[in-house]
Amino acid sequence: MRLPFFYGWVIVAVGFVSTGIGVNARTAFSLLFPPILLEFGWDRGVIAGAFSFGFLVSMALSPMLGWLMDRRGPRAVMGLGVAMMSSGLVLAAQVREPWHLYATLGVLVGGGSVCLGYTGWSLFLPNWFVRRRGLAVSLAFAGVGLGSIVLLPWMQFFMDRTDWRTACATLGIVLLVALAPLVLLLRRRPQEMGLLPDGDPQAAAAAGAARAAANVVDPAWAAVDWTLARAVRTARFWWIACAFFSGGFAWYSVQVHQTKYLVEIGFAAADAAWALGWVALIAVPGQITLGHVSDRIGREWSWTIGCLGFVVCYLALIALQHRPSPALLALMVVAQGFLGYGVTSVMGAIVLEIFQGPRYATIFGTVMVALMAGSALGPWLTGVLHDATGSYAAAFWIATGLSVLSIAAVWLAAPRKVRVVAGRAEGLARAKAV
Repeated sequence: MRLPFFYGWVIVAVGFVSTGIGVNARTAFSLLFPPILLEFGWDRGVIAGAFSFGFLVSMALSPMLGWLMDRRGPRAVMGLGVAMMSSGLVLAAQVREPWHLYATLGVLVGGGSVCLGYTGWSLFLPNWFVRRRGLAVSLAFAGVGLGSIVLLPWMQFFMDRTDWRTACATLGIVLLVALAPLVLLLRRRPQEMGLLPDGDPQAAAAAGAARAAANVVDPAWAAVDWTLARAVRTARFWWIACAFFSGGFAWYSVQVHQTKYLVEIGFAAADAAWALGWVALIAVPGQITLGHVSDRIGREWSWTIGCLGFVVCYLALIALQHRPSPALLALMVVAQGFLGYGVTSVMGAIVLEIFQGPRYATIFGTVMVALMAGSALGPWLTGVLHDATGSYAAAFWIATGLSVLSIAAVWLAAPRKVRVVAGRAEGLARAKAV
């Protein structure tokens, strides 16, 4: 059956729902952290380590998911994610020992989230768009914000009236019922369905090819048939890996520990839970704005703005310890959500515009190992440093420095020197004609 020309936007809508539930089901670990700590009395590093261990599993899965995407498509990848996350959340209700926590919320939920979240969707969604790539990806990922303001406060409300075990099992059932049918709607590339990127009609094929040619800054680089073996032998691959590692460290260190930190410095548990939800909610306009802006001024600038958001976020958290105030809390929320979360809208675009080709998903899945490594190390090291020093200050300063390093690394990777974004391609075409 021939699909309608706007089917790319249908896939964006599915992505909105998938990330809204899948990412927030993993983020809910931050809400589970206090009651698990209270019930078992385990070290914070041990409990936070389960979240980090999920990223280690994601690291192992990510290259295989790229391979699976290139060969079987998104339905296989997303279906795997639904099965892992729903079963992990339901089984978490039976946790009695630390290894149970690592097996359920770590292996199954953490590992499965890589399929349903930013990584899984970045493996194929950028193929559906060229001119509006940043906007489309940011719209899909904006589901995280809406999901957060519904799922996270509901999770806290539900735990307050029942317990964290019942809340986990219920969330697993919701995830299965909501996402399993939507997986069947997914397709890998528009060309496989007789369509063109950006929803262009077939009559626009020649014009689309001309635009693609005008987009190229380095024809020799763009002409390479990029395989994983070729990509890893380039400096650009490793600069992207450095940017992703540093960004992942900063992102997930605060996401896992901020709820407990805010409670410790004097905020109510309900206020801390709402702060976590508002971070992701305010990310909706932030992601859309930075994604759209990246189509106009370039991926490097959007990445820079996002990482600067994490810098401000950590500085605000450090200041909150000495002077707790609603104004500083609001600054932290805006910087982390509106700016910081915007990096998700350009992750796939950065890699695709440098290593575009039929094996893009394999390359992207492999470079995402770096982001998973940073995302795993950040929460674990933050917990360990707190256990050793009695304070989050050292970990927050480390994350601040890594945010700055991430900015430098993405400029050195320089996707703009291979392919320019749509907003700059017209000027490039005029320059070539002179």
